[in-house]
Amino acid sequence: MNGTADTTLVRAGTFAVLGADGGVSGRRGTSPDGLFHRDARHLSRWTLIVDGASPAVLVPSDGGTAGLCVLTPPGTRDEPAAYSVFREQAVDTGVLTERLRLVNNRPAPVSAVLSVTADADFADQFELRSDKRRYAKADALRTASTHTDGVTFSYRRGEWLSRTAVCSSPAPAAVRPVDAQGTAHRLDWHLELPAHGSAELLLTVTAYAHGAPAPALTGSPAEAVAGHAADTSAFVDAPLPMPPDAPEGLAAACARGLSDLAALRVPATGPDGEHVRVPAAGIPWFLTLFGRDSLFTSLFALPYRPELAEGTLRALAATQGTEYDTGRGEQPGRIVHEIRHGELAHFRQVPYGRYYGSVDATPLFLVLLHGYTEATGDRTLAARLEHQARAAVAWMFRDGGLDDSGYLVYSPDPQGLVNQNWKDSEGAICFLDGTQAEGPIAVAEAQGYAYDALLRTARLARSLWDDAPYAKRLEGAAADLRVRFLRDFWMPGPDFPALALDGRGRQVDSLASDAGHLLWSGILDERHAQRVGRRLLEPDFFSGWAIRTLASGQPGYHPLSYHRGTSWPHDNAVILLGLARCGLADEARTVALGLLEASAHHGHRLPEVMAGYSRAQHPRPVPYPHSCSPQAWAAATPLAVLTALREADQLPDPGVGP
Repeated sequence: MNGTADTTLVRAGTFAVLGADGGVSGRRGTSPDGLFHRDARHLSRWTLIVDGASPAVLVPSDGGTAGLCVLTPPGTRDEPAAYSVFREQAVDTGVLTERLRLVNNRPAPVSAVLSVTADADFADQFELRSDKRRYAKADALRTASTHTDGVTFSYRRGEWLSRTAVCSSPAPAAVRPVDAQGTAHRLDWHLELPAHGSAELLLTVTAYAHGAPAPALTGSPAEAVAGHAADTSAFVDAPLPMPPDAPEGLAAACARGLSDLAALRVPATGPDGEHVRVPAAGIPWFLTLFGRDSLFTSLFALPYRPELAEGTLRALAATQGTEYDTGRGEQPGRIVHEIRHGELAHFRQVPYGRYYGSVDATPLFLVLLHGYTEATGDRTLAARLEHQARAAVAWMFRDGGLDDSGYLVYSPDPQGLVNQNWKDSEGAICFLDGTQAEGPIAVAEAQGYAYDALLRTARLARSLWDDAPYAKRLEGAAADLRVRFLRDFWMPGPDFPALALDGRGRQVDSLASDAGHLLWSGILDERHAQRVGRRLLEPDFFSGWAIRTLASGQPGYHPLSYHRGTSWPHDNAVILLGLARCGLADEARTVALGLLEASAHHGHRLPEVMAGYSRAQHPRPVPYPHSCSPQAWAAATPLAVLTALREADQLPDPGVGP
C-alpha cells in the first residue's frame, strides 16, 4: 500500500480506516485498518492493482466525510502514465461505497486492467487490540462464495452469523480465490478508455452484522456524502454565541468539534423503544454508547446542542440496571458503562456486552438530567424519567456505598475494569510511591459528582415531582457528604485533596487532576476550591498545553502513561468549568488558551490524550501514541472552553430553548 497516513471515514456507527491510497492491509494492534461495523472488522483486505502493479499516490486520501485520492499506474518523466485513477470512497450505516474513475490522458484509446483483492476476517475489536489476549473459537468457520457481480464472505460460529458482500457495477470479468488456504478473492476488470475519455466502476461493500437489520441500499459515494450533509447540516451549522474577543482558534476548534460529534453519533433505543442518537466515545475502539463518555460529551455540548443530552439520557435510561449480575456488574438503578454488539460479548468471552463497571456514570446521569431540564426548560423528560432517576439515587445509597461507607466506592473487577472511575487503567489510582490502591476505593471526583447529583435531584423532586420530603432527605445527605469529604480527603501537608481513599480508609496521596473536578461539582467550599485551582496551574501540573493527570516529579509520574502523567482535554474541560465557577478567571483563560493552541497543532481537532511533556521540553504538543481520533469528549471540549470563557467574562447565557 502506498503512503503511510491513514484516513478515517465515519457515519452512524460504521467507520473505515483506509490508507493513503484508499486500501486496507489487514493490520492489527494499536491502529488496525478496515471496515468496522458493530464491533467487528467486515473488510480486512482491500488492495487495488492497475496494469499489474500498485499505483502511485499523487494525492492521498483526505478523509472527512469522503475519502478522495488520485492514483496513477507506473510511469516515467519521459513516458508518463496512460491514465489516472480517481478514487472516491464514503461510508454509511454498514456500507462502504467506492467509485473508481479512470481518465485517459492520451489522444488515443487505451486499455486498462484492474484488480481488487478483498477479504473479511470478521475479527472482533477486542481481538485486534495489542494486548496479546487470545479467545477460543474452536467451531468458527469462514467461507467465501462468488456470484456474478462479486463475492460474499461469511463467518459462522454456532448461532452467530455475519456476512460481507462485495458487489460491482459493471460486473467483474473474473472472480477467483487468491489461494487455497484463505478466503481472499481477486476481482478483475478489463476496461477500454476512449481518447481523452473515461470509464467508471462502482463498488459496494455491505456488512451484514449478526442481530442487526440489513443495511439500507446505498448509491454512489457522492450520494452517501449528500445524505450525510443533509443529516448533519443543522447540527454543525447552527451558530454559536462567540464572545466578541474570542481567542484565536476557538471558532475553528468548535467547528471541528461539532463536525466530529455529528459523525460520531450512533443509533440507540430509548425506554419506550424509540430511536435516538447518542455520541459514541471514539474511534477506533469505542464507537458505541459509553455511559461516562456520552454523559460528559453531552454536558459540554448542552448549552449549544441539547439534543445530544436528550438522546443520551433516553438511551441510558433504557439500559439502566434492573437486576444483579456479577458477571457484568449490573445492579438495580446502576447506569451502564459500555454497550457492545460483537461476537466476544455475545458469547460472554468479554463482559462488555452490557457492562456496568462504572462508579460515576450513575451520578453523572442525574447531573445531566437536571442540567438538561434547566438549560432547555423542557420538563417532560425529567417527568418521564422520574422512576429511573429515583432508581439511580437508590443505587448510590444501596450498592454505590453511600449508606455503608459514606462514599461512592467500587471494588476492582478482575474480569473487567480494575479501576472504575474515568482513570480506568490498571495502576491509575496510585499512592505517591506509585503502588495501586486496593479496594473498595472511593475516588475523589466521584464524591463530588454524588454531591452535585443529590442537590440537583432534590431540585427536580421539589419543583417537578412534588416530593418535598424526598428533596429534604437528599439535601441533608449532600450536606453531610460535603462535611465528611473535606474531613477525610483533605491532606494538610500538600494542602490538596487526596486522589482517593483505599479500602482501609487511607488517603491515596498522589497529587492528581481529579481534584480539579471538585471545583466543577461544588463539593469544596470557596476557600479550598481556590487553593486547588491555583495549585493546578503550577508547572508540575500545567504543561503549557494542559493540566497533567498526575503532577510531574512524583514517583508514579510518566509523561506517556495513559492516566499517570498525560493530559486529557476532557479532564481539562471539567477543570476549566470549575475554575470559571470559582471565579478564577485568569487561571481559566490560561488553561483555555493552552488547549486552543494545542488544537491548532492538530488541525483544530483536540486528540483524546496528549503526552505530558512541557512546552519547555518540546515546542509542539507531543502525541500520545494510542490516542483515539476523533473522540467525543475531546471533540466537545472546545464547547466547554466556550462556556467557561463566557462565564469567566460574565457574558449572558446563550439561552437554549426546548
